[in-house]
Amino acid sequence: MNVDARGALRAALFAVAVGPWAVPVAAQDHSAMHMPMPATTPAGNKPQGKKPAAAPIVHETHGDHMAIPPGTATPAAGQGQPEGMHDMQGMQHPIQTAAPATPRTPIPELTDADRVAARPPRDGHHPEHDNSIQHYTLIDRLEISDADPGTHLEWQGRTWIGTDLNRLWLRSEGERSGGVLHGADMEVLYGRSIATWWDVVIGGRHDFKPGASQDFAAIGIIGTAPYKIELQATAYIGQGGQASARIETEYQALLTNRLVLQPLVEVNLYAKDDARRGVGAGLSTVEAGLRLRYEITRRFAPYIGLVRERAFGETAGLRRAGGDAAQDTRFVAGLRVWF
Repeated sequence: MNVDARGALRAALFAVAVGPWAVPVAAQDHSAMHMPMPATTPAGNKPQGKKPAAAPIVHETHGDHMAIPPGTATPAAGQGQPEGMHDMQGMQHPIQTAAPATPRTPIPELTDADRVAARPPRDGHHPEHDNSIQHYTLIDRLEISDADPGTHLEWQGRTWIGTDLNRLWLRSEGERSGGVLHGADMEVLYGRSIATWWDVVIGGRHDFKPGASQDFAAIGIIGTAPYKIELQATAYIGQGGQASARIETEYQALLTNRLVLQPLVEVNLYAKDDARRGVGAGLSTVEAGLRLRYEITRRFAPYIGLVRERAFGETAGLRRAGGDAAQDTRFVAGLRVWF
């Protein structure tokens, strides 16, 4: 192929490739691409003809409540709910039952006695409770145990009558073994309150046994020490210048509501020997006991326990000389009663 033929072929191919793009822009037809524009309305003029479509109702919810826009009509009873509103009947709170018409414990009717009690006294003063007469009796120990001569019986109790400030006290304790009374005494005391839970007592004591009967003047203190330790400490001055002292402490350990463990210690001291009564000077005897009681009622309680007694010094020698042991351990069973 010659040079002229090749040039003519290239020119034809180029014309075919760029032909469509060579049309002038002004000659292009835009009628098919025309988009209608909305007609503008001058400010302040409302369009005539159709009313514009209402805006959709928007429901705003706050927690369990639904807010309805102002102006929205609510359905009447029995009519359906507007579209978009939920049925609130299924979302009601639980129905609360009404309170009973009458209380479970009716209030008693007001009586004439109640009205009289509510009136102030004529003299303008109410009676003072601390001046009322009260009384209390406690049989702390009434117990038996097994002894060589026979059954051993022991008791201890006290009672008082009076007010919170002034009282008359009676106290007694003793023991009987094999049908023979080995020791017994009775105290009559006047008590005066000096502090909360503490009384000072003064009076006399009469010993029936051992030996011949004898009288003593007594002064002491009764009360409750810290940690609820009950204390009785009394000094005695007897005929012939004999002086002695008795100290007793006990504690109430509440194991359960009715089971109570009661440890007790009693110490006796004498100023000088008294062979007729079987006591020596100094520390005479010490008795320690541990009793476990069951309170059938608060006022009546049986118990069991273990008691150990030991004599010291001259008192121990006098007991051995009389054929008795200087120390003794025994199991006891008894009752504790108060009223």
